[in-house]
Amino acid sequence: MNSKNDNKKLRESFEQAASIYQQARPDYPGELYDDLIHATNLNPGDRLLEAGCATGKATLPLAKRGFKITCIELGAELAAVARQNLVGMDVDIINGSFEDWQSEAENGFDLVYAATAWKWIDPEVRYMKAWQVLRPGGYLAFWNADHVFPDGGDPFFREIQTVYYEIGEGKSVADNDWPRPGELHEQRDEIEKSGLFEMVHIRHFDWERIYHVEEYIKLLETFSGHILMEEWKRDKLFNEIRIRLDSRPEKSVRRHWGAVLQVARRKD
Repeated sequence: MNSKNDNKKLRESFEQAASIYQQARPDYPGELYDDLIHATNLNPGDRLLEAGCATGKATLPLAKRGFKITCIELGAELAAVARQNLVGMDVDIINGSFEDWQSEAENGFDLVYAATAWKWIDPEVRYMKAWQVLRPGGYLAFWNADHVFPDGGDPFFREIQTVYYEIGEGKSVADNDWPRPGELHEQRDEIEKSGLFEMVHIRHFDWERIYHVEEYIKLLETFSGHILMEEWKRDKLFNEIRIRLDSRPEKSVRRHWGAVLQVARRKD
């Protein structure tokens, strides 16, 4: 998949997972937020703009730290769930695309950030848009939650690849599809190439979660590739996952997550 249409389809697919997204997706480590606040010199009351908040996974922890947040969320269902999750917080959720949204206050925000959403925003537009809405000296930050594979990690993920291959959805054997903790891609070059930001901070985080069988299936049901999979493929895959995990004494899988926090300062 590489065309804009395919990307649009993937980007819009998360709507179908709105009801389970908050519960199924992992929380980011508390340390990541502390690090973000330290790197950007943010203070409670500062104004933040979030691109693609989904159900508020990264919004809630920052709102609880006292920031005033505006969120732009493409999916109407996701935005509705986010509003429920953020009741009582100083958060304004706008349903629309980050690319098209017009800020009433140019240069009004102290930080623009995106959690597992920056990659879905048009690369031709995203840096300029962030630059336009930030105050002089404001910051841009983004991170993803990605699957990492430590030495000695759970062998399940390599073993289940045989099923993905059988249904025509296998990973390539390239090493970069199996990154270890600390090996996730950094976007320093892309950020600096925009000419609008200078990199000030990069830090890798990794953490682990145990998923019981149905929790793991729920997680997969929030991934665009699995959401858009043909039904017979998904049924075969999920059935095989259930059989394999149910045969384990603990009936669970250990999944390692990684995130690269990237923070850049607006050039004036």
